[in-house]
Amino acid sequence: MPTTKLRWFRRAGAAVAAAALAFTATACGGDSEAADNGGGQTVLKLIDPGNAGVLAYAKKTGVLDRELRKVNARVEWGGHYASFTAATEAIRAGAVNVQSGAISPALGYLSSTPDIKIFSFGDPVTDQRAGAGDGLVVKPDSPIKNVQDLVGKRVAVNRAGHGEYLLLLALEQAGVPVDKVERVYMQPDQAAGAFAAGKVDAWVAIVDAFPEALAQGARPIFRGRDLPSDDLNITVASNKVLAENPKAVQTYLKVVQDLTAELRANPEKFQNVFEDKGPRAASGARLQNNLETARYTNPPRLPKAEDNASIEKVAALFKKYNVLPNPVDPAAVVFDWSKVPA
Repeated sequence: MPTTKLRWFRRAGAAVAAAALAFTATACGGDSEAADNGGGQTVLKLIDPGNAGVLAYAKKTGVLDRELRKVNARVEWGGHYASFTAATEAIRAGAVNVQSGAISPALGYLSSTPDIKIFSFGDPVTDQRAGAGDGLVVKPDSPIKNVQDLVGKRVAVNRAGHGEYLLLLALEQAGVPVDKVERVYMQPDQAAGAFAAGKVDAWVAIVDAFPEALAQGARPIFRGRDLPSDDLNITVASNKVLAENPKAVQTYLKVVQDLTAELRANPEKFQNVFEDKGPRAASGARLQNNLETARYTNPPRLPKAEDNASIEKVAALFKKYNVLPNPVDPAAVVFDWSKVPA
């Protein structure tokens, strides 16, 4: 891979790590319960949304805070994390209490710390016109051409998260024994550097890391949307927030739903929200991918009875390969909205 591309992966890893460290330093100075409550207000603690998307737009315009004030709540923006699994310690510490991701990392978290519940789901995007999505990448000159070629190779994945789920699912679909492929557990910032340095043979890149890797010349072996995945998008909230003020979570969901409808119709206004120049600004192929992804983004929705089956299937795959330290009861991890007035 050209030197400039290697530099990008190292810079990407360093940037994510620096953001995480900065947030950890802030979080360690933790507020007291009384301060968290804001004198009676419920505080929704969200990670920093970056420079694009509905939450970035909500942060800039203040629309989320305006709506939350109507239900005696407010938002507090924290640091940035590259994935749900990267944010787990912040969630566990209470520095983040509302977070989106997929079923898999939520199960990974819940298997050791049952203090959150899933309150919304998002249906998968399967349209081939959508953006890059996520998937497994190799270097352009890699001898790996398909999933079968992963035998004997080292693959970076985020532990008990969407990356590990996709790899296990792909290996099963291809009939490749899971124990013939070494899973190397890394968060996206670590994996970017390891991939660039050749310390792993392949990488299941998720969230923003996959389109960035493709833009820098990495070659995809499979994409998540091409697999029969049950790993739906989800959003969780802490049990404390859900018990204290479910209306605040309900308001958050309504704002995100409304903004997602706008995003699909007019994705341009949700790009480069804070900066249109500099390292955070998207242009060229990166911007085009963001627009294509936005047009086909499915809005979050309330849980359905059939979502439990998706949770059970993801949990079963993880259980089969001893990914989770403890079993998770799907019926116990979804918030029951029927107890909250509409």
